[in-house]
Amino acid sequence: MTASDITRRALAPLAVGGMAAGLEACQPKPGGDVQPRSRQFPPGFKWGVATAAYQTEGSLTADGRGPTIWDTFSAGGAHIADHSTAAVCTDSYHRYPEDVALIAGAGLKAYRFSIAWSRIVPDGAGPANEKGLDFYSRLVDEQLKAGVEPYATLFHWDLPQALQDKGGWLNRDTTARFADYAAIVGEKLGDRLKNFITLNEAAVHCVIGHVLGIHAPGLKGAANIGPVTHHQNLAQGLAIQALRAGHADLKIGATLALQPCRPTGGLPWNKLASGGLDALWNKAYLDPLLKGSYPKSMEANLKGVLKDGDLKITKQPVDFMGVNYYAPTYLGLDLTSESHIAPGKPPKGVELDAFGRHIDPSGLAETLAWLRTDYGNPRVIITENGCSDPISQTAPAIQNDSFRINYIRRHLEAVRAAMEAGSPIDGYFVWSIIDNWEWDSGFSSKFGLVSQAGPGGVRAPKASYAWLKALAQSGLLPTHE
Repeated sequence: MTASDITRRALAPLAVGGMAAGLEACQPKPGGDVQPRSRQFPPGFKWGVATAAYQTEGSLTADGRGPTIWDTFSAGGAHIADHSTAAVCTDSYHRYPEDVALIAGAGLKAYRFSIAWSRIVPDGAGPANEKGLDFYSRLVDEQLKAGVEPYATLFHWDLPQALQDKGGWLNRDTTARFADYAAIVGEKLGDRLKNFITLNEAAVHCVIGHVLGIHAPGLKGAANIGPVTHHQNLAQGLAIQALRAGHADLKIGATLALQPCRPTGGLPWNKLASGGLDALWNKAYLDPLLKGSYPKSMEANLKGVLKDGDLKITKQPVDFMGVNYYAPTYLGLDLTSESHIAPGKPPKGVELDAFGRHIDPSGLAETLAWLRTDYGNPRVIITENGCSDPISQTAPAIQNDSFRINYIRRHLEAVRAAMEAGSPIDGYFVWSIIDNWEWDSGFSSKFGLVSQAGPGGVRAPKASYAWLKALAQSGLLPTHE
């Protein structure tokens, strides 16, 4: 796997200096499973699915929507594996009633979607675009009518291009503009939309988009780590304050891409490297929100960026933590590199997914254990987990997707075991309901429970759709696929 193949669900080991590495060939064998005592999930557990606006909606110029950094980055197709664009995607801007019907038809009671900032405030700042607000108002109403509880993510990487032209997340002013946008959405939709997620996977947006340049806005350089990290954290705090000021009854959380950072080969000197990435990837986002501090190793990055009083803003009460989990990452020590971090490989013989990542449900259990022991055991929703078909620009979706059922089942075993260990986990959302546009992978990666024959084409539920429907009805996790 090359650096150009890395997406948010293909997080190869990363170094601060911008290194990314391929992983060794697949040599599958079982491992990493966590067995619960009981396979019965409690009544009221939220079974759902997750999507993102830029990956599903299409209609990039409809009803006053402004351009985003992903419009700019994907233009011409040079940065996208199959040279496709998000112009149509699953056409959810028009087909959202079908989306909701598929979700409700599977007996799923929750839908995590994202709101496109540039549909609401086309230039990122200024008055609201009523047509954009009306679209999300209709989407929320459609869900409520179908008995599906809406969860809205305010930022899923699609920054308005007008703000990027002024520096984007490198510019502290973007934090205030995000709070303004959050307040607009809360005012318009907060009477019916009660679940908000502030940022999606801020670490991915920082490192993949601003250090490695593989995602929009395509910036490169370790100097971007401090300002992008802190300004996202600060924006989140300001947005939470703005939302709560408008509606006291909202349930607000943040979704992080959490992953264990492990020393390659289990060697003690490689713990220096894995600890370094852990601080940058996990703790630099968990700590400001839940502890009001940064890891000590971030001090140099934050010099001149962190201001007095900022940490009182970043530390906000949240009603839940959203955990996105796909795989652990492996790191080694390299004293010849600027960062001293080198990409490592998973252990030999472990099972790898379509992106070459270690399929390891125990990593999810490990992640949930951190939250219990190090962060006060907050309420948790697994806001993303899932797996792709083998990567292909030409192969059709696999309808009899037993591999996906197996993957989901094994990770749900880890979720249930964590609940038995004391984690208050309220729900599990599969990524994703329909095969969509997967960022720099385009349409060559397929994560859906439902296939779609090309942009805007015919949809067909896969075997995993029926399997999840049965699970949502009974709450009893089968012992095999």
